[in-house]
Amino acid sequence: MIKLTILNMNGFLQIVNQCSGAVNAVCPDGKWRDINKSYAAQKVLWDQFRENHGSLALKLDFQKPEDYVRIVYHHISEI
Repeated sequence: MIKLTILNMNGFLQIVNQCSGAVNAVCPDGKWRDINKSYAAQKVLWDQFRENHGSLALKLDFQKPEDYVRIVYHHISEI
């Protein structure tokens, strides 16, 4: 599990949608929600992103290690 602060929601969701396994976001109530190609869940993330004025802290868990590497690589390349 990793915790990221998302500053580029478009780029982040593009990478998430390229993942081959589940990308689970840990919700504030402790439940996990797969956000990979789940456009309803992604809309909720967009709403939270806008409410936080362009940033969103997320805890993520991955089904496949290669998806973890893909997200981390994307995240550090944007810093």
